[in-house]
Amino acid sequence: MPAEGKSDMERIGLFSEMGYTTIGDKYVSHYMRPFNEAASKNRQMLPGGTKTLSALQAGYFEPQFMRIFDGEAYSDPVQLRRRYRLAESKKNLGKAFLPSNGDKLPCGLGSYYGTIGGSYAYFSPQLKARERYIPPGKNFYTNPGKKGTGYGYANLTIGEQFPHEPDGYEVERINAKKAQEEHKRLLKGGPFKLNLYPQEYFDVNPYFNDKPLPPVKKAPPEKPIAPPFKPSSPAKKSGGMKGGTFDPYPSHSADPYVIKKSEAVTTNKERKIFHPPAGPKSRPVTSIITLNVTRSLNVKNYKTAQLTSY
Repeated sequence: MPAEGKSDMERIGLFSEMGYTTIGDKYVSHYMRPFNEAASKNRQMLPGGTKTLSALQAGYFEPQFMRIFDGEAYSDPVQLRRRYRLAESKKNLGKAFLPSNGDKLPCGLGSYYGTIGGSYAYFSPQLKARERYIPPGKNFYTNPGKKGTGYGYANLTIGEQFPHEPDGYEVERINAKKAQEEHKRLLKGGPFKLNLYPQEYFDVNPYFNDKPLPPVKKAPPEKPIAPPFKPSSPAKKSGGMKGGTFDPYPSHSADPYVIKKSEAVTTNKERKIFHPPAGPKSRPVTSIITLNVTRSLNVKNYKTAQLTSY
């Protein structure tokens, strides 16, 4: 027992320690051990094998078919449906309802086949009997209408021709002048003038002054502004013009004019100028497609040739 505390058996709560069942047993190796040893010893149950479902009783546990309910009444579903139809037919008061025929389709124009009442005399296209037509009498004859527009032609209107009246030159200006003179004749005096304000303006001119103006002040002379300081130009670089040198460009010395001698043209013994031969010249080249067509299609086989199109 341990020196302090409870033992393992007391802590678990068992009355006594369980015995060991495998003490003294032989060791059995798990290698190559059969799964079920009892299946290979003594006689075993031999079943008859699986049976397929059929109309026979062989696939069931009972030797014969056993009914679930004993003594229940047999009912024929066909006979029940017939009895139900007979019972429902007795409820009919008369004969069976037969629907009318379908709509009749018209057959051609002017046919009354398929209509309810047939033809009507009011809609008949036949013309009614009429009396003989007597044309009215002829109208009285008059002179035909005169041609023309009326401008520049006389006696073309219904009424009498209007008399000609002379039209003076500048009649409107003369009439306006006569009206102006008649208006001046009716005037009895000059225009009305009001003498209450003999001055030039209705109010006193506030800007009017009788005193002489003071002499014009002259503006003080402006002081000339000194030109700004401008630094000298940078040093010039020496070039073809000799602008960057201290001395001026030296004067040009006159060179004597010397006529150059013309060199003789090189000729051959026959005194003819030598011309080099020309290079190779281009010539027309037949394309590959045209060459193939020419080879495959000629005079002998142009009627039976089968060309391939790409």
